[in-house]
Amino acid sequence: MTGPALRPRRSVLYMPGANERALEKAKSIPADALILDLEDAVAPDAKAAARERVAAAAASGAYGHREVTIRVNGPGTAWHADDLRAAAAAGPDAVVVPKVESAATVREVERALEAAGAPDHTAVWAMLETPRAMLDAREVAAAGERLSVLVMGTNDLAKELHAEHVPGRAPLLTGLSLALLAARESGRVILDGVFNDVKDLAGFEAECVQGRQLGFDGKTLIHPAQVAPCNEVFAPSEAQIERSRRIIEAFDEAAREGRGVVTVDGRMIENLHVEDARRILALAEAVAGR
Repeated sequence: MTGPALRPRRSVLYMPGANERALEKAKSIPADALILDLEDAVAPDAKAAARERVAAAAASGAYGHREVTIRVNGPGTAWHADDLRAAAAAGPDAVVVPKVESAATVREVERALEAAGAPDHTAVWAMLETPRAMLDAREVAAAGERLSVLVMGTNDLAKELHAEHVPGRAPLLTGLSLALLAARESGRVILDGVFNDVKDLAGFEAECVQGRQLGFDGKTLIHPAQVAPCNEVFAPSEAQIERSRRIIEAFDEAAREGRGVVTVDGRMIENLHVEDARRILALAEAVAGR
């Protein structure tokens, strides 16, 4: 995470917008962020009622430290424009837009939110879910003033690729890497996609570790049982925190003494290591603040 966007987004949990009990339960789940869903989790004949319920929930201020977002129906659907107007009035932390494939879509969403009176704090999260989105991720990531987060839609990407869901996600790694490169170049946060088997916690944790190693800031989730292990994996470990402190201390001491060579645990330390250490400590501090 970089710049003003720095806040924990280790665990980002989808909650079905049509389910009032789920929206109430979300107030006690220790996720960093919530996506109140009007898209996949809501049947067509329930869209209008879910929109009203989700807008009220997002505007309630009842979710504490959790970042509250609304996933609208995608561009080109019958519900998209009404969803954007309702979200703008509710003023959530962000509006999550599915099926984003171009910078033009980001700009259109931003114009619609502004026309509907969305507050300045309501950001846009763009979901990347198709081969075109992967190939144009750089342009999407650089678009718009409100855009702050890229969200991987790995289920749809696998479908579009005719790929199988396999441990290690080899068929998806090219797309994931392209999106990660785009996010880091533009300074955006990026979230990994969901893990579908809620009973396979070992497989889920392994995929969390892979996502962290690849460089994702956190992961989107489909079940509350996934929150705790995800939070643990994406938070800095005690060993990382302790080593980061020693790197900064050693570097600062060398600067005071005018030494050009700095080593910690036998390894040479450069500015890039210090910057990474400061990022880890800032994230650890933000997590502790929860």
